Amino acid sequence: MLAAALIVFREVLEAGLIIGVILAATEGVAGRGRWVALGVVGGVLGATLVALFAGELSSAFSGSGQDLFNASILIAAVLMLSWHILWMSRHAKELVRDMNALGKKLATGEATMAAMAVVVGLAVLREGSEVVLFLFGISASGGADLVAMLLGGALGVLGGAALSWVLYRGLLAIPTGKLFAVTNGLIALLAAGMAGQAAVYLVKADLLPSLGDELWDTSAILSDDSLPGRALHALVGYSDRPMGVQLIAYLAVLAALVAVGRSHARSKAAAAPITGS
Repeated sequence: MLAAALIVFREVLEAGLIIGVILAATEGVAGRGRWVALGVVGGVLGATLVALFAGELSSAFSGSGQDLFNASILIAAVLMLSWHILWMSRHAKELVRDMNALGKKLATGEATMAAMAVVVGLAVLREGSEVVLFLFGISASGGADLVAMLLGGALGVLGGAALSWVLYRGLLAIPTGKLFAVTNGLIALLAAGMAGQAAVYLVKADLLPSLGDELWDTSAILSDDSLPGRALHALVGYSDRPMGVQLIAYLAVLAALVAVGRSHARSKAAAAPITGS
């Protein structure tokens, strides 16, 4: 039961942290709860399908199918998160001025929430498939009592969800004028971390060179397998032993998102009316 609880807790926490950031980032967007719930349900269904066909998926593309699948999920999530950052750059001032402003922009609000629902679904799909495979493996091997395993899994879900809720409420405690800048920064780090991890999967599939298998090793200080390490991995893309191509992908995506955000801010400032005495 303890093993099931720990594994499920870890995977739910990773997905939950992403969902918490997205909920805070879309505060005030009409119907966001419905979209996030849709993403969660879609992710759970997708994770179950992935687990059922895990063998076929792993053997596809000369044994690289699982790595290519994971990379595709992460790249899609990076694109959706980037879209959200651009959208928020255009509408953040409206949200700060009036948290109900997006109710008057239903079409635009639905567009960004559809993108965020995809991100939520992909996050749940990625972590959920690992949970399903783990629990199925334990059940198939007879390594644990089914009732105890399910109870441990339920405790893991509750614990991961509770910590994710704490993060979400903590973000909402930030003054509204700064909330969207903070969440945009977190989402940029999320996207950069996912890009770096996608690069790792592409290296495993022999589609990219590693450019250095281990640039540094901070596992003695903060391991990827520890709870803080997993949380930082989910939120900012932390890796205790990064590859060279992983670092390049991380910095490239982060720099691109920062540059686009600053360019948009400058263009809005230049277009703003000048008031004189």
